[in-house]
Amino acid sequence: MTGEPTIKFTFAIDDPELDDERQQKIASKQLLREIRDLNEVEKADRTEDLNPEAGSKGFATLIGVLTAEVSIKNVKGFLSFLGDRLGDKPMKISVKVGDKEVNIEAKSQRELLESERIAKDLLAAMGDGKNG
Repeated sequence: MTGEPTIKFTFAIDDPELDDERQQKIASKQLLREIRDLNEVEKADRTEDLNPEAGSKGFATLIGVLTAEVSIKNVKGFLSFLGDRLGDKPMKISVKVGDKEVNIEAKSQRELLESERIAKDLLAAMGDGKNG
């Protein structure tokens, strides 16, 4: 870990034409493996379901939802990677810095890259966005 603040991105493909099985395959089998191999990503995993159904046992994950922690200097590279891999598939993204969180719906690569600005704005609002 570099000691730099990290930004947590939680994201899912939000395509109503894809069933749960297909979304899970895209996210968990293909995308998660590729994201874990990226130098830009400090940590990547499936997203835990914080509100599992009553009576369920064990660790539950949300279908097709992934979380990646990225340092501020690597945000643009990470988002470019996502845009290249997912193209024009609609996505829901949660950008979390510290205790501040913003939810974004991106329907294009341009909208996806907008989350970089939002992450930097969150860092600046927290006073952690100092250069040097």
